[in-house]
Amino acid sequence: VQLVESGGGLVQPGGSLRLSCAASGFTFRNYVMQWYRQAPGKERELVATITRGGGITSYADSVKGRFTIARDNDKNTVYLQMNSLKAEDTAVYYCYAPGPASGYWGQGTQVTVSS
Repeated sequence: VQLVESGGGLVQPGGSLRLSCAASGFTFRNYVMQWYRQAPGKERELVATITRGGGITSYADSVKGRFTIARDNDKNTVYLQMNSLKAEDTAVYYCYAPGPASGYWGQGTQVTVSS
């Protein structure tokens, strides 16, 4: 099982980034997918969730209206489009597939919002 995030980087406040998470080793379309983030000195927090078919999404209040989660089951990939980025969005972003035992985590990708 492997989840590989990409797309992180340094962006100015107000900018945009799109994160991708490529999955392999399990039946991706059978799993709810989530994005989490962890800022320095803070606990990991849930950012966004998408159902197996992609029809239902949910977001943390802090990102609602700015972030969009999407998935492509043919490409085994989940995305996080992040717009109007703020300094407080700076964190390591992880994709996660809730599953047996502790589920499956990616290695994370750093997002830094700074001028």
